[in-house]
Amino acid sequence: MPETAQQTSGPLLEAEGLTKAFRVPRSASGTTTLRALDGVNLSLERGETLGLVGESGCGKSTLARVLLMLERPDRGTLRFDGTDPLSLRGKELLAWRRRVQMVFQDPFASLNPRLNAAELIGEPWRTHRDVVPRGGRDRRVRQLLEMVGMREADAHRYPQEFSGGQRQRIGIARALALNPDVIVCDEPVSALDLSVQAQVLNLLAELQAELGVSYVFISHDLSVVRHVADRVAVMYLGQVVETGRTEEIFASPRHPYTAALLSSAPSPVGSEGPSRQRILLRGEVPSPVDPPSGCRFRTRCWRAEEVCAEESPVAEAHGADPTHTAACHLPLEPAPPVPAGSGPERA
Repeated sequence: MPETAQQTSGPLLEAEGLTKAFRVPRSASGTTTLRALDGVNLSLERGETLGLVGESGCGKSTLARVLLMLERPDRGTLRFDGTDPLSLRGKELLAWRRRVQMVFQDPFASLNPRLNAAELIGEPWRTHRDVVPRGGRDRRVRQLLEMVGMREADAHRYPQEFSGGQRQRIGIARALALNPDVIVCDEPVSALDLSVQAQVLNLLAELQAELGVSYVFISHDLSVVRHVADRVAVMYLGQVVETGRTEEIFASPRHPYTAALLSSAPSPVGSEGPSRQRILLRGEVPSPVDPPSGCRFRTRCWRAEEVCAEESPVAEAHGADPTHTAACHLPLEPAPPVPAGSGPERA
């Protein structure tokens, strides 16, 4: 964590009521509004990994871009370590940007093939010139390569000379070059082989333990999220419908959509916890151009009643854990506790 960061009490990053809409073509004669985010509330603690999950098109990547200030929300507030980044301009905004960095999904498309590893890692210093003195940049590149498990000799090689896992390590080193407090990881291992995925995930965990960096970890792979995340936020059609500690979310989901999402993921052999019955949702995901009234999940929910069409549910704690909240009028009952040493029955 950079020495210049002034820590305050409370969450490191906090979003409230974030809304973001885009104008999209409706027909040859006009456009319509697509609401990608609609009242998103989110928080991230220091040194924490927050997993962000949901179906394709639910708004995960748009939320990431808003948190990075690559997009400005139409409404809502952001607080970062006591500062409102939406109010910053010019040099103040530039200084803030170094504190939130990103690791991209495709480790090849995100690296300029004309630059070698040293130039790629040091590229952020062309904009943020005061982070590392010019005379110390070669040494800092070597340090960053070592931190991500690569050799000093790799500094002069080009992206096409590396494997996918090595390219992603370079992307991680580039994100670390500005000493960020938060790294947004947008599907950082989905393009990698399974064995390489584990190596990159272990590297991220080691860096977090060493540097105290926080991660917003976006993924569609629930097994990966379960492995890396301290807390999970579940998104559906532009809204966060459930948040809580990872073990609570996986053991006892309260929102019907979360339960359906988890039921679609295979449980590891020998894992503890109740066996899940597959939940098959009816219908298609509604369009964010014309979302349903009330609860957006109600058109696919087997528990929906009249109130679900009339009122939008508010995220509330429905159990003993106040940090486990679900936006649902008819939340699921908590799962019974699992006796120590027991697991799902298998034939």
